[in-house]
Amino acid sequence: MERIRLTTAQALVKFLDQQYVDFGSGPERFIHGIFTVFGHGNVLGLGQALQEAPGGLTVYQGRNEQGMVHAATAFAKQSRRRRIMACTASVGPGSANMLTAAATATANQIPVLLLPGDTFATRQPDPVLQQMEHTHNLSITVNDAFKAVSKYWDRICRPEQLMMALLNAMRVLTDQADTGAVTIALPQDVQAEAWDYPLDFFRKRIHRIIPRLPHPEEVAAAADLIAGKQRPLLVCGGGVRYADAGPELRDFAEKFAIPFGETQAGKSAVESGCAYNLGGIGVTGNGGANALAATADLVIGVGTRFTDFTTGSKSLFTHPGVEFLTLNASPYHAAKLDALAVVCDAAEGLTALSAALEERGYRSAYTDEIVSAKEAWEAERKRLAGIEYTSTEDEKSLDGLFVPEIAGHLDEVLPEYAARLKTSLTQTRVLSIINESIPKDAIVIGAAGSLPGDMQRMWNAAVPDTYHMEYGFSCMGYEISGALGVKLAEPGREVYALVGDGSYQMLHSELVTSLQENKKINIILLDNAGFGCINNLQMEQGLDSMGTEFRHRGPDGRLSGELMHIDYAASAAGYGVKTFRAATAEQLRSALEEAGKQDRSTLIDIKVLPKTMTHGYGAWWHVGVPEVSGSEAVQAAYEQKRGQLDQARSY
Repeated sequence: MERIRLTTAQALVKFLDQQYVDFGSGPERFIHGIFTVFGHGNVLGLGQALQEAPGGLTVYQGRNEQGMVHAATAFAKQSRRRRIMACTASVGPGSANMLTAAATATANQIPVLLLPGDTFATRQPDPVLQQMEHTHNLSITVNDAFKAVSKYWDRICRPEQLMMALLNAMRVLTDQADTGAVTIALPQDVQAEAWDYPLDFFRKRIHRIIPRLPHPEEVAAAADLIAGKQRPLLVCGGGVRYADAGPELRDFAEKFAIPFGETQAGKSAVESGCAYNLGGIGVTGNGGANALAATADLVIGVGTRFTDFTTGSKSLFTHPGVEFLTLNASPYHAAKLDALAVVCDAAEGLTALSAALEERGYRSAYTDEIVSAKEAWEAERKRLAGIEYTSTEDEKSLDGLFVPEIAGHLDEVLPEYAARLKTSLTQTRVLSIINESIPKDAIVIGAAGSLPGDMQRMWNAAVPDTYHMEYGFSCMGYEISGALGVKLAEPGREVYALVGDGSYQMLHSELVTSLQENKKINIILLDNAGFGCINNLQMEQGLDSMGTEFRHRGPDGRLSGELMHIDYAASAAGYGVKTFRAATAEQLRSALEEAGKQDRSTLIDIKVLPKTMTHGYGAWWHVGVPEVSGSEAVQAAYEQKRGQLDQARSY
C-alpha cells in the first residue's frame, strides 16, 4: 500500500480538502473553508498545515470563537446543509468559547466541524498553559464539555486514530436526519506528530445524499387518516427548506385546500403571498394561523420538531378530536406528539402522499375560513405597521403592542423613554418600513429577544429562502456573526441582520471580519435601552422590572436610575462601518436607501420605544412561575398558569 508521511494536522487538512457531496445534481465541494482564532494550542500544528497546503480551503480570521462558529452555522443553514465550514480554536478558553455556538448548531441540526486544540497527550508539560486540571481524572480537559453539545465527539491521541475519526465525522456531518456539531479534539503535540498514512485515504470522496423515500404502508396509513378529516392543518418546518420541498408543499396545499402555518425555521420555504400560507404559528404566530390551529382536527407536521413555541406548550391544538401526522427524515422527531409517523424526506413524502390522496378524491371541508383568516391578520398587520407614539394620550392607539398587565406602567415608562431616546418609533412600525424598503430578494436574519416574534408575525417574505431565523437555541449574539455566514453563502444578495441592543452588546465581533473580507452586511440595530423581551416576561408574570432595563445605579442602590444612552453608530464607525441614525420614519427610510448604495458593511442605529412589540394572539407559553410568593400579582400569575396547564396535552 502506497503511503505518505504527514503530520496529523497535515493529514486532516488534506482529507477535508477531498470531501464532496452529491444531492443528485453532481458533486460539489462540501467543506468551503475554515474559521480560525490561532493560539498556542493550534497555530503550530493546524496553522502550519493550513499555511503550507490549504488546498481549496479558504482560511477566515475570526475575532471571537463563538462568533466564528455562529458564522459557520449560518453558512451551512443558508446553504441548506449542502456546504459547511470548519472552525479551529486554541486550547482552554479559546475552545470553551465555542461551546455556546456548538450547542446552537446542534439544537438546530446544522452541521459544523469543530477542531479545538487540546492539552498534551503525552502530559509531559502538565499543566500546560490554559490547562484545567481535574485531580480525580487527568484525562478530562475543557474539550470534554463538547460531548453534551455535539452529535459526534472524538479525541485524537495517536496520529493513526485520525482516519476512523474523520470517516465517522463525515457520516454525521452528511446525515440529513441527525446532524449537528461534530467535535474532533486535537492535542497540540499530536497535531505535529507524523505518521505514514495510506495514500488512498486522501482520495476524492463523494458522499451521495439520497432522499429517504416513505414506506408505502406508512403513506397509505397517512392518506387514510387525512381522508377521514375535515379541517387538516399543515405545519411547515425547517425540513421543508433543507429538502427544497417548498414547491411540493405549495402544490399539496393548493391541491387539497389545506392551509399551512410556518415555524421560524420553515418561514419563507413558500412565499407569504401564497393563498394557503397563514404565516407564523404558535407563540410567535399570528391571530389567523392560531385561530385555525384551534379548530384543526388533524395537524400534519412537515419537517418540524414541534417545539414548545410551535405547539404553544402543547396547548394550541384544542379540537377535541385532533390527531397528529408527521413527515420527517428523523424517526425521533416524526414520533413526537404521539403522531402517526412517516419517516421520509419532505419532498418525497409530500409527493407520495399527494398521489395517495388523489386516488381517494380528497379535498378538505374548508370554505372561506382560510381567506378570512388571512384577511383578518393582514388588516391587523397593517394596523400595527402604522402605529407611532407621540404622547401618553395616544396610549389606546398602542393596544395590541403590549400585554394588559403592563399597560398601567406606560404612563410613566413611555414618556421617559421617548424623552431619553428622542424617538417616537414603535418596533412594529420599524419592521414594516424595513420590509417595504429593502430589496425583495434580500435576506433578513434574527435570533433572540422580541424581534423573532415580531418578525414572524410582521414580515412578508416575497421571495423564498429570504428569512433566516435561529430559534432552535435562540442564541443572543448569533445575528451579526450569522449575517457574515449568510453573506459568504450568498455573496450576490444583500443581507440584513436585525438585532436588539442587548444582543449587539453581547457579540458583534465578526462585524470586523465582514470588513476584512469585503463582505457587506447591513446591521439594523433596534435600541430600546434594555432586554425588552425579558422585561415583558417578568412583568406580565407579576414581577417588577429588575435587571432588564439599561439603567444607571440609583440612590436606592439598585439599577433604578437614569436610562443609559448609548451611541451604537459611533462604536461601529470606529471599526470602519458606514453608520446612520434614525429616530423617525423619514430618517429610517433615508438611512435604508443610503445603506443600500454602500459597498461596505453598514449599521443603522434606530431608537425605538419599549413595550411596542407584538404579543399573544391566542398562544400560551409554559414558563416557571413561582408556586409560592408574597406578591398577589405573582400568585395570580401562578393560578393562571395552572389553569392553562390543565388544558394542555401532557405529552
